[in-house]
Amino acid sequence: MAEEPNPPKAEFLDQSEIDKLLAQTAASPASKPVLIRAGGTRADPGDEAFKVESYDFRHPAFLSELELRRLRLLQEDFIRYLSARLSLFLRMEFGIKMARLNTMTYGKFTDALPSPTHICLFKTEPLLGVGVLDLNPRLALTITDRLLGGRGHSVKAERYLTEIEVGLLEDVILIILEEWCNQWKAEQELNPLILGHENNGRFLQTSPKDAIVLVLGLEVNFGDCAEQVQIGIPYYTIEPLVKKMQARRQKDSAYATIEKQQVSWSGSYGHIGVPITAEWTGFEIPLREIASLRVGDVLEMPASILQQTRVLLNGAPKFTGVVGLDGEAVAVQITRKLASP
Repeated sequence: MAEEPNPPKAEFLDQSEIDKLLAQTAASPASKPVLIRAGGTRADPGDEAFKVESYDFRHPAFLSELELRRLRLLQEDFIRYLSARLSLFLRMEFGIKMARLNTMTYGKFTDALPSPTHICLFKTEPLLGVGVLDLNPRLALTITDRLLGGRGHSVKAERYLTEIEVGLLEDVILIILEEWCNQWKAEQELNPLILGHENNGRFLQTSPKDAIVLVLGLEVNFGDCAEQVQIGIPYYTIEPLVKKMQARRQKDSAYATIEKQQVSWSGSYGHIGVPITAEWTGFEIPLREIASLRVGDVLEMPASILQQTRVLLNGAPKFTGVVGLDGEAVAVQITRKLASP
């Protein structure tokens, strides 16, 4: 009887084979990670010349911790000046605190906007991109009530703003945008421009969904109204400003280093005269021979003594040098500074 050929293997693994493979994988030592450079060549991940860091593509961060710290300092100045200016404009205390400063995708930012809300779309000339300012309707209505002569009590209703209320609110929004632009005046002059108003963030298409946005969240206390304001700026809008800020910081650091190396001088010391003398340490002779010296006698000095000339400032030795001739004048070239006693 002929033997039957081997039956074909199943295309799928059963549970026992899967468990066996998992056990082998867990028992085997972890393989060494592979580092492939941009040119396609392999490199050793342990090399100190390379710094490998994990990257979360769902929550990308285009700003380093140092850059975020500098931006936070700028935003704190912006908040302080804005609070003072709006308090004067509304003739009532307008308290502002920073709630958060982080980066996220444009799609996530717009999806998180509440509804109803008041959204102002603006542009900062000459930069590219459109920014988003989100203002809570209760806060917006409280501000418009104050502008119309009210006492600034919190308006409980949450509704969309009328065209008249939007027109009144534009004066306050312009102040916010002007102060935000003023924080960058050291890098570039910016001019804010209001493009339009919306009441729902779901349909905004001012940036790609995956574009990175720098979001500044503010906690506002106006009278008995406590609400939030959000400002979202695309990263590609502020990227030129961040680069200019980095370049200016590096330039200032270089200047500071040079100034530390230079000796500070006060002009009030320029007229003070200091006597300068040059001397040698020759040799010793008996007092009897000194007493017998006459005009015309010659004292022989070693030639090497010219290399050991001491320069004294007001009687204190400060330098050593070499004596020589400069034209028809005798000069001393300083070669070394003497240590202070």
